[in-house]
Amino acid sequence: MLKTLEERIDYSFNDIRLLERALTHRSYAHEQQPGASYLHNEAMEFLGDSILGFVVSSWLFELFPKLPEGKLSKMKAYLVSAASLVEHAHRIGLGEFLRLNKGEEKTGGRRKRALLVDAYEALIAAIYLDGGIEKAEQFVRDQLTSAIQQVNPDDLSKTDYKSALQEELQARNLPAPLYVLVETLGPDHHRTFRVELHVGSKLVARGEGQAIKVAHQEAARVALKKLTEGMFSSA
Repeated sequence: MLKTLEERIDYSFNDIRLLERALTHRSYAHEQQPGASYLHNEAMEFLGDSILGFVVSSWLFELFPKLPEGKLSKMKAYLVSAASLVEHAHRIGLGEFLRLNKGEEKTGGRRKRALLVDAYEALIAAIYLDGGIEKAEQFVRDQLTSAIQQVNPDDLSKTDYKSALQEELQARNLPAPLYVLVETLGPDHHRTFRVELHVGSKLVARGEGQAIKVAHQEAARVALKKLTEGMFSSA
């Protein structure tokens, strides 16, 4: 079964155990060996996130060496956001291969954004550990080429959803958005922040991310989509 995934990502593992670990959710690990240190993908997700950030930063600098840090940061944030990564995870059908416990299976874990993004970043780490930084960079570039080609440094409205939403609400004479932190989950090294976005008295959207600003951007993205599609027009 994992051979199918290897074909989709165009990479064959020398140590298949690394790929297995990248696909293993904490719930599955605990179900296999309650109380034991059965390996799962959280630490690999941490490593993969760092590798992804490094590769994308280097790539953007290579393409736009004269751009100021602010623009580069916005482009990077967009490219490595959960909203972006979950699309790549869906494209390779990553959810099919996740190792989940029965509870996560019943609640649709194979489609959950957080699980898919974590596994995707863990996959990057697995490739790095198995084949080195060159193989990991090749994978990231192959996966993100289309996305990076669509980023326009002269028009960053698509990468900064908060600013775009603010401008759109002002143009429609609607109240400014209010972001409310409603929940913080996970240990200190792996926090997930959940926010709600209100426009006037209406709860318009929710967002989550491993940083508050990422959660804000995700909520703004959802709200902007609803606004432009006419799903809300007044507060």
